[in-house]
Amino acid sequence: MRRTTIYLDAELDMQLRAESRRRNRPVAEIIREILRERFNAERNSHSRSPHAGSFSSGTSDTASRVDDVLAETGFGTSS
Repeated sequence: MRRTTIYLDAELDMQLRAESRRRNRPVAEIIREILRERFNAERNSHSRSPHAGSFSSGTSDTASRVDDVLAETGFGTSS
């Protein structure tokens, strides 16, 4: 493990120490856990939506023919 130094404002330091006491764990462990959670959340937010591919248009070329499909449905035209 590598050692590093961070600077915290008074409020953040107070919250971190309170959390450390509440969990009865070292401040460094709390910081590592929070950083891991944050980085994992960021990585997962860039992943594919769980709903992607859930709906089928019945054809496989809709994306490549988007303008034609919109024209066929009358999208964007006033009646």
